[in-house]
Amino acid sequence: MVDAAASRTHPSSQLLANLRHELTQWLPFARMRPDHVEAFCAAASLVYFAPGETVLDPASGKVEALLCVRQGSVGGRKGLAETVGAFEYTAGDLFPVGALLAGRAVTSTYTASDDLFCLRVPAETVQSLLRSSAPFADFLNGRVAHILELSRQAMRAHWAGDALAAQSLETRLSELPARQPLACTPDTPLLEALTDMHRRRVGSVLVLGGAGELLGILTRHDILGRVTLPQRSLQTSISEVMSAPVQGLEEHRTLHDAALLMSRHGIRHVPVLSQGRVVNVVSERDLFRRQQLSLKQLGADVRAAVDPQAWRLQAGRIRQFAHQLLEQGVGPRQLTELISQLNDLLTVQIVAGLAAERGLVLDDPDDGAAWLAFGSEGRGEQTVATDQDNGIVFADPGDAGAVGDDTRRERWRALGEAVNLELAACGYPLCKGGVMAGNSNCCLSVTQWCERITQWIERGEPEDLLHASIYADLRVLSGNTALAQPLQQLWSTHAKEATRFLRLMADNALRFAPPLNWRGALDLRQADGRPGLDLKRQGTAIFVDAARLYTLSHGLSALGTRERLEAVAPMLNVPESESGSWLTAFDFLQMLRLKLQLAPADSPLRPATPAGAADNPNLIDVESLPDIDRRMLKESIRVARGLQQRLSMDFLR
Repeated sequence: MVDAAASRTHPSSQLLANLRHELTQWLPFARMRPDHVEAFCAAASLVYFAPGETVLDPASGKVEALLCVRQGSVGGRKGLAETVGAFEYTAGDLFPVGALLAGRAVTSTYTASDDLFCLRVPAETVQSLLRSSAPFADFLNGRVAHILELSRQAMRAHWAGDALAAQSLETRLSELPARQPLACTPDTPLLEALTDMHRRRVGSVLVLGGAGELLGILTRHDILGRVTLPQRSLQTSISEVMSAPVQGLEEHRTLHDAALLMSRHGIRHVPVLSQGRVVNVVSERDLFRRQQLSLKQLGADVRAAVDPQAWRLQAGRIRQFAHQLLEQGVGPRQLTELISQLNDLLTVQIVAGLAAERGLVLDDPDDGAAWLAFGSEGRGEQTVATDQDNGIVFADPGDAGAVGDDTRRERWRALGEAVNLELAACGYPLCKGGVMAGNSNCCLSVTQWCERITQWIERGEPEDLLHASIYADLRVLSGNTALAQPLQQLWSTHAKEATRFLRLMADNALRFAPPLNWRGALDLRQADGRPGLDLKRQGTAIFVDAARLYTLSHGLSALGTRERLEAVAPMLNVPESESGSWLTAFDFLQMLRLKLQLAPADSPLRPATPAGAADNPNLIDVESLPDIDRRMLKESIRVARGLQQRLSMDFLR
């Protein structure tokens, strides 16, 4: 190591100005006050490391300074492994943050990859800046989460331009402005209740019991059908016309949860509860007052669609709605759940319409069927360009005189094929792997499905399990839900006892390594004939596969990837910092996928497609990303690698 500034006690003012300008191109300096950046520069000395020279290692002792890469790159590795756990820092990166904040030695070995120039700032200066500069402290204390939030802000600005962003759907209901809800007792006359609604200019009145418990609700939209047309006397007690029971949410839930509840149940008002008592009311207007499209209205329009022309129109509106929500900064978890919710509604309408044309009744208790969603739709994580993964389970013959399995399968399979083709016409691509209800191996009786799943779990070959993982993400969309329960129970109870099955599933989960090279930098070699990174196969799929495997091995019934990771983390004794990084990285990769899929066809995010090559909606040109997104992408891929390493230790030792 050579200290290039050791002979100079006080750097010149011109040198400080140049250095300050250089640093403000990077985070966190771009958000710090000029005097705080100048204090960092004034305390810094320039140090040089030759290629291959050790910068820091566990034997170096307690970390005494923070290093900022100015030119070149530094690689690191944990323990003795040359590749596993490798990472890389480039211009603008700060290290070793964790060891410096904890006042300990590093646990990794850092080596200069090429000619490396770093700014070395003493720990005393770093501690002083931590106390005086909030952006500096926030960045060092929560680096990954901070980068993610800055990336979200940059993305929102890119998509929305100068438009005012809507209130985040991640806001907890307890954080909303407090409003005293209009309420009355069950014996209140309609005249009094309606007069109060008119005077307060509100769209609903709650009905509360003697202890303040929620009994019912009457909304402005109920009055026509329940009061006006039946010509009810205005002296009628409100309890006779109120809606009950009422769908409410505890105050720790979010606006996103309220939006989903409104869409799912076709309601416009959601009471907010604190330990069972009403403290607020959220209306549809509160949620989407700045939106041109209303989730509730869009859901109602989808439910009203009864023919192919209407189905295809609503499918386009769903994609338009997704684009609008992304512009407004809605998070990836909320956005994929909303997309899945609306796609569910559309699929249910298509299945019901085409079944009625054929005289089929799905919810027939003796001779019905259930429409199943697998894969990302089963998990409630559909993006805009997700293809179909679905199936049908139909009732077993009840007696010797009943219609046989072959006849049943053919009539349900024909329905499945019709639905698959209509969904494709609506813009949902056919599954390349053939996981669709129109294929005979995805349209089976209860017994046949159970035999197939049992075969996979007990005796399945490795190639079978490449597809079996899709079916483990099973959810019923419509029809006789009881028919699917034996299938779901097999996955949640039988799989956890099958050691061989879990090991093979782990092998499958590890088949695609995170795209990092031996130095820990992003490996952007050819993908599908083009340079780029596949955000699904090389990114989100790593988290999806790991979450599914841990869920199966613990006999849990959770379906969503986030829900699964949150459920298994305590069982694995994983620190919150590590499990939190899983969720942060997965969210970012999902957000980047949505950004890519909603971008125009000529967007620089999309690598050029060679003649004859199939389009991959998840392939991104990393070099076209803003600096903050590239940094977060690299962090997310590193987290994915750590999760795979944990998976390998837990299942393949």
